[in-house]
Amino acid sequence: MIKASALAALATAAVPARAQLSRKAATPGYRIRNKRIRQSIMGWTFNPMPTEKLIATCVHIGLTGIEGINRQFYPAARKAGLEISLVGSHGFAKGPNDPANHAMCIGKLTDGIDAAKQFGARRVITFVGMETPGIDRDQAMANCVKAWKQVVGHAEKNGITICLEHLNSVDDSHPMKGHPGYQGDDLDFCIGAIKQVGSPSLKLLFDIYHVQIMHGDLEALIRDNIDITRHFQIAGLSARKEPNLGELNYPYLLNLIDSLNYKGWIGCEYHPNQSTISGLGWASEYGIKAWDVSDD
Repeated sequence: MIKASALAALATAAVPARAQLSRKAATPGYRIRNKRIRQSIMGWTFNPMPTEKLIATCVHIGLTGIEGINRQFYPAARKAGLEISLVGSHGFAKGPNDPANHAMCIGKLTDGIDAAKQFGARRVITFVGMETPGIDRDQAMANCVKAWKQVVGHAEKNGITICLEHLNSVDDSHPMKGHPGYQGDDLDFCIGAIKQVGSPSLKLLFDIYHVQIMHGDLEALIRDNIDITRHFQIAGLSARKEPNLGELNYPYLLNLIDSLNYKGWIGCEYHPNQSTISGLGWASEYGIKAWDVSDD
């Protein structure tokens, strides 16, 4: 379990001026001690940090997973001891909601499953896609179900789970804070499609940032859907900065997820408020300590 003292401190603290732990304040050789909440880092959010440096940093502070990096870096990540927590496939713009994209999506998902198998990963991401004129939600769901049914057999055979991500369509202030026009913006739509496919290899990617924007009621939604959730992602709201910055009570939410016996990854997908390494310092109370490499 996450330490009660850590939960209380983060739950009641005001927004800090620096989401960072200084090198002098860090315990030498500190490593993650609690493996039940397994954080992975979404690589693209830490651009322009070179991927090789991010891999080394993750290893140094004791993280064990990474996602959202180019596949050319998978061998280096695995050699360093990191798991690939989520493998990419097609993007969110062109998805299986439009039959014109089926061949591309099925091909990229199949390739993602093969890559996951090769590098010891267990999850591959999928999306619904942006709205196409003339395709309503009912038809979009039918189209998605038809496409995913063509690829879940390959996933089942290889022990891989395809994770469908729900995104918010409200925030238009930044290209990666919201996705106006995304047809999978309703959680019930995503869950309905998953149930229609009816495969153990198609489950939900529950992005807490996006779900809060579209639906709220996070505790009930997490409890109700924990059985079909195979990956979580987190970020602070509303700026999509570090999870300890903003309105969401992540100590409470992570403790909830832990109490529900969740065994998967929690991907940290946010835009660092300060320097790249400083942006990992928020997690010190969760069993991770980080510092700015400029202090070395």
